[in-house]
Amino acid sequence: MMTQAFYTGINGIKAHQTAINVISDNLANISTVGFRGYSTEFASMFENALNTTAASNSGVGVGAQLGTVVMDENKGTYQLADKSTDLAILGDGWFGIQGEGKPVYTRNGSFTFDKNRDLVTADGYYILGTMGSNISNGILTEQLAEVGLGEAAVQEKLRFPDDLTFPVQPTTEASFFGNLGVENETKVISAKAIDAQSNINSIRLEFSKVDPQVSPGTQWNVVATAQSASVDSEYNEETGETIYLPQTIYDTQTGVVTFDEAGILTSNTLSTINNNGSAVSLDLGSGFDGLIAMDNPFTGSSSSDGLQAGDLIGYDINKNAQVIATFSNGMQSSVGMIAVYHFQNDRGLERVSGARFTESNNSGRPIFFQDENGKNILGTDITNFKLEGSNVRMEVGLTDIIIMQRAYDANSKCIKTADEMLQKALSMHR
Repeated sequence: MMTQAFYTGINGIKAHQTAINVISDNLANISTVGFRGYSTEFASMFENALNTTAASNSGVGVGAQLGTVVMDENKGTYQLADKSTDLAILGDGWFGIQGEGKPVYTRNGSFTFDKNRDLVTADGYYILGTMGSNISNGILTEQLAEVGLGEAAVQEKLRFPDDLTFPVQPTTEASFFGNLGVENETKVISAKAIDAQSNINSIRLEFSKVDPQVSPGTQWNVVATAQSASVDSEYNEETGETIYLPQTIYDTQTGVVTFDEAGILTSNTLSTINNNGSAVSLDLGSGFDGLIAMDNPFTGSSSSDGLQAGDLIGYDINKNAQVIATFSNGMQSSVGMIAVYHFQNDRGLERVSGARFTESNNSGRPIFFQDENGKNILGTDITNFKLEGSNVRMEVGLTDIIIMQRAYDANSKCIKTADEMLQKALSMHR
């Protein structure tokens, strides 16, 4: 029995020492972003009864035995952050990051764009995800609302160009609105037009009454001019004078517009004009929608499509884990998507350090969830401007470590008592 007392104490010390180490590690990482604590489970406090040839069965206790150390899957406390690149996973899932070796997985979403515009962790690990196929040689080839998530096995480092241009969209149509009135005066309406070189030009319509008029209704001559929007200038160093150059005329078209006795536009012979190499359709409307000629004061306005080229301002991340590029012309486009991985058994992941884990045979391979159409999806909600803190609770950890320390002391006393008993037994045989 004294030998069994030694075994009981030693097993108890070993088990509770491990538990103390686990709890201590939890408490040491209570401020680690994305940290998931561990807890210990003990197998059985007592040995099963033994069958012997003796008249009665006997059971011998062997003390505590450590069963396993398991991950605490509870969510941590979410805390506000100051960057759109700070992300928190609100449900199940893991971010994938990669350095030189195989990928590791973490709940720590404290990411940033480095000087090369690559999405990385604070210590330089690349974030894994799906790159959009809408960038070629520093040019955005397609404006996307979102980038779809690729297959789990082929996710890549999210590396974005430092220089990216939103291409120019030349004006293709200019629409004109207003009332020319009935007075025999020259009326002018202008519209903005962007050419293929991203210059903002002007399309100027000048209206003058046809002479003579044919009743009923009115007829107007119209001269359309596509020209540079501003007057260029150059400095003469010899005279010290600034010489203003005339505006560049790209094209001139003429036509006639006809209105009926009610002032409604009935015909227009003006169709398109060349805006420095780009054809622009001229829309004067129909009915009361567009130009009219009624006995009211002159009014004129216009609208046009087209967009100037834009330079990259920066990248952000939205709550759908989409990486969004923002340009100086006010446009945005998704250029990538951050992956969120799932495992059949999260508790089977092996901790590398802190809040980082690798897959194992127990966890299974990383997978993506899919919707009813077979499309890969995040499978959880993401929020930006937030980070998930450690899921370790200080009060629980301190309470547990006191309990384990007392159990450790009790097992230590068991060994001491068994030793004293052994010393007395030996002394009795002297």
